[in-house]
Amino acid sequence: MTPRVFILVLGHNGLDLTLACLESLRQLKYEHVEILVIDNGSQDGTPDTIGAAYPDISLISTGDNLGYAGGNNIGIRAALERGADVIFVVNNDTLLEPDCVTILVNALETDPRIGVIGPMVYTRDEGRIISSAGGAIDWWHADSINVGAGESDHGQYPARCVDFINGCGLMITREAIERVGWLDERYFMYWEETDWCLRVRRAGFEVRFEPAALIWHKAPIRSDNLRPVSLYYMTRNRLLFFATHAPLQLKPVALAHAIHGALGGMARERRAGRVEYAEAIQHGIVDGLRGRWGRIEAPAWQADRTAGPLMDHTNLAGHRL
Repeated sequence: MTPRVFILVLGHNGLDLTLACLESLRQLKYEHVEILVIDNGSQDGTPDTIGAAYPDISLISTGDNLGYAGGNNIGIRAALERGADVIFVVNNDTLLEPDCVTILVNALETDPRIGVIGPMVYTRDEGRIISSAGGAIDWWHADSINVGAGESDHGQYPARCVDFINGCGLMITREAIERVGWLDERYFMYWEETDWCLRVRRAGFEVRFEPAALIWHKAPIRSDNLRPVSLYYMTRNRLLFFATHAPLQLKPVALAHAIHGALGGMARERRAGRVEYAEAIQHGIVDGLRGRWGRIEAPAWQADRTAGPLMDHTNLAGHRL
């Protein structure tokens, strides 16, 4: 039986990005696919515009920004209720190659041990500049790394098992979800896909990177290009992830490295005169130590001063703070 794939497109504002993503999905060669748009409280007319432009595509409006985890969980539940065998979670700022889904599904069918699989992710710059060729966890330094970020792709990263798949394009089987559950909404955004992949691996599945499948992602690949709100969640959630998952013998060292790195990042931002960035990191440390998770209320440094989605959650290469 050919697997029934549901593609979840999660967006918070960024209407033009969502429209471009949906147009690329229209070109997919895989036939047994359904698209489900989850609008995470957009204020730019996204639901009405998508409904008019793509009346055959299902759309769920959450009514608020529930973050990457909360928004996608709504879509995941809906997809499973509608009979999904495989769910492909993609950001609204991605473009997919026409054979991307076909290649990933073929790999799943070839090896039933795979619970999560992901494509080669390129940046949306000219050329084939890698954003992620699979992810690796550095337990000692309490870090996660998008392998190959910033490099030109010369075929140096083969198909292989990895620690995690970047959440901008993550395909997961129904069986894996039924075994490990949903995305952890304590994260809101950042680190939640790393947590999910780790739980999938610990449940006995493989997490696999497939370079023949291609996605382009419009997102920064360096932490110094992030907004304060992103630095807050990245700092805080890094503490949550390693407090939850680090091996017992490494946990004190990992958490010490995480805190030390964040303090260093805070000092650098203050020296550079970027006070709101330093304050965001400081609040991330404090809330992480206090165990304050989920979405936070908007302090001054969380103001969205740039256009684009608030939900970008990419784990960046070398993002130690």
